[in-house]
Amino acid sequence: MSCWSLPPSLGQVVDLAPIDDADGSRWLALTADGAIAELDPDNDRVAVLATVELVDEPGHTPWMDRQLRRRLHASACGRFAAVVDDYGRYGRVVDLGRGGVVTLALDGGDYHANTVPFSLAFARVDDRPLVVHRTRWNRLDVSDPATGELLTAREFEKTSEQQRPAHHLDYFHGRLLCSPGSRVLADDGWIWHPVGEPSVWELRPWLDGNVWESEDGPTRQRLCFRDYYWNGPLCFVGDGLLAVGGIGDDDETILPGVRLFDVASGRELATFTGPAGDWFSNGRRLYSAHTDGLHVWDPLTGHRTGTVPGFVPTCLHRGTGELAAVADGVLRRCRPA
Repeated sequence: MSCWSLPPSLGQVVDLAPIDDADGSRWLALTADGAIAELDPDNDRVAVLATVELVDEPGHTPWMDRQLRRRLHASACGRFAAVVDDYGRYGRVVDLGRGGVVTLALDGGDYHANTVPFSLAFARVDDRPLVVHRTRWNRLDVSDPATGELLTAREFEKTSEQQRPAHHLDYFHGRLLCSPGSRVLADDGWIWHPVGEPSVWELRPWLDGNVWESEDGPTRQRLCFRDYYWNGPLCFVGDGLLAVGGIGDDDETILPGVRLFDVASGRELATFTGPAGDWFSNGRRLYSAHTDGLHVWDPLTGHRTGTVPGFVPTCLHRGTGELAAVADGVLRRCRPA
């Protein structure tokens, strides 16, 4: 376990995100006053790169105790960051290489936005950074984070008032994840009324062939259905497997545990109880951040292979394999076996 004290002048850190492609252990931190700082603990260096101003959301009403909170996302290269309101509608994408200039103002709409984290994930295709983000409750788009250019333009054909247009998706997009190789996207959203339905689809066909891939494309798989249950643990295990949290059919009977799915076929491969909290994976192990510390699992057999008591990470650095969290002004890092 490595512990590194942050300078008091930085202020309160409210979220942490890894710079996965960095040479060594480097991170972005978001402070309570909107500053984005780069943390380089091995060289004892902190550099404030930008300050982001977000649109306030007065009158926000929490749903099921889901409180509005600021969330930081970082591109793997570290040049771009996004600050969004989870369980809200607004966010900003900024270019840290240009001093934090806003390249994309995000608005996911206000229709039941308080039920889901803001849908956003950075990806990379052919060495080009991309950002996938919600633009309406039932629509996702891909944009260029350097320019804000929309890459998935599409329009519904006009129909009568009684008829839904082709490709209409009755789905509230939720937490969005991109697989380590940017091959697959996972969406932890819900359908009316209300049923959680995690789904997956491939990114490249969406960009290169079918602009409707995220709505009803041939690679889109609907994995399972749980009444009143979503916003649970979710984690890619490599590019081909998705670990979905919660065993059961509705929120009153859900047990903590893993349902492991093949993303290409949508087939459930394994189920085991135990993992709870936030999940992370290096492709070989599944890490679960419980209130009592970190638990390490074999995702294929369900065996728990280790624990790190008292360490509750919030993110994984894919480049170094480190799990990390900031608490009480200290950055804690650990690379479990």
